[in-house]
Amino acid sequence: MARIISGTETSRTMRAEIAREVAALADEGIVPGLSVVLVGEDPASEVYVRSKTQACEEVGMRGRTLRFPAEVGQDELFGVIDGLNADPDVHGILVQLPIPVHLSYKDVLERIHPDKDVDGFHPLNVGRAFVGDPAGFVPATPAGIMELIRRENIPTHGKHVVIVGRSLIVSKPLASLLMAPGPNATVTLTHKYTTDLSSHTRTADILVVAVGKPGLITADMVKPGAVVFDVGVNRVEDAISTRGRIVGDVDFAGVSGVASAMTPVPGGVGPMTITMLLVNTLEAARRSRAPDLSRGAR
Repeated sequence: MARIISGTETSRTMRAEIAREVAALADEGIVPGLSVVLVGEDPASEVYVRSKTQACEEVGMRGRTLRFPAEVGQDELFGVIDGLNADPDVHGILVQLPIPVHLSYKDVLERIHPDKDVDGFHPLNVGRAFVGDPAGFVPATPAGIMELIRRENIPTHGKHVVIVGRSLIVSKPLASLLMAPGPNATVTLTHKYTTDLSSHTRTADILVVAVGKPGLITADMVKPGAVVFDVGVNRVEDAISTRGRIVGDVDFAGVSGVASAMTPVPGGVGPMTITMLLVNTLEAARRSRAPDLSRGAR
């Protein structure tokens, strides 16, 4: 039976560490501040935003949510972001996705100053992550997976990592992080057009699945002894609860009998995502001691 990699436990440990560092920074007169911009009334986004602001309060950060109606104009939204960019008490900014279709996703994300882009979605931070420049912020989910690998002492040097999915938010930045000097992994990226997916997944020493398709990966698709990270979050029907239940992209019951270690859903990669957002916000606050907001500014 696979050893469970608990993101919940690791996240709890890390948040205690973050709280101590936030308190030390507060002694210098700097309280890390995260501002979340929420456009519209998407129920799932409301839940995510509430979790982020509560996490900020838990570690002693200043969390703030700015809410706007779905019909807000792009110029008005740009004005809000510009104000946050210029506010010295705001160290991290994120726009909760998805946003209404009349707003340019690309332009909105690029409006956030790279030094406050704690989501790591600005093109400058994406490029920095690709070339291994530590000045950039890495998206929280791949950063969380890397932190779990480090804290669980999972070997990556020379290992074959197969990532199912090719998103800019998880898969591509994770591939860059794993191939960098240090981890030194060999990485294969697969996606929905990959022919004979199982022929790739069965070669993985470490398998990461991030596509949003429940039960996609079954036991026969996993190499015995592999380490499996399930990033999927899917709500499926349940006979007990009318709200359904949350499952990952991996058939947990079957794969847990083959893998050596794996993350559960919920309680695996998910809790680490918000925790790494706190890590990025803390780092942004540290850097604000000697701010230089001219670099890369819009």
